[in-house]
Amino acid sequence: MNNTTKPEGVLDSIVEGINNGNLDALMTLYEPDACFASQPGELAKGLDGVRQSLRNFIDLKGKLDLKVKRVLQTSDLALVTTDWSFSGTGPDGNPVSISSKSADVLRKQADGTWRFVIDNPWGTD
Repeated sequence: MNNTTKPEGVLDSIVEGINNGNLDALMTLYEPDACFASQPGELAKGLDGVRQSLRNFIDLKGKLDLKVKRVLQTSDLALVTTDWSFSGTGPDGNPVSISSKSADVLRKQADGTWRFVIDNPWGTD
């Protein structure tokens, strides 16, 4: 995984993990009580919920592209906004193409790395 000593490095690691289908590596990027907006208006809570949401993306066997737009950081919290797109294949074999603008909250850990508290891929739509 990429360098997670900066908030934007965590987002690079998300891209790497999803594109490589590495769910276990992805899970190291989340705090135990993290939440993930699996769809607009739907919130998965805790590591089990986050794991299932990420598995759904990985199962589409696609490619995630992401561009960090802004990082607002104070002390041990950061708000990161991105533009992202994902192309894969649905369970029915048809192409899937999704894009949005995310708003994510990360917290600096005692070891100096950053982890997601809130992963909201639909954050600014």
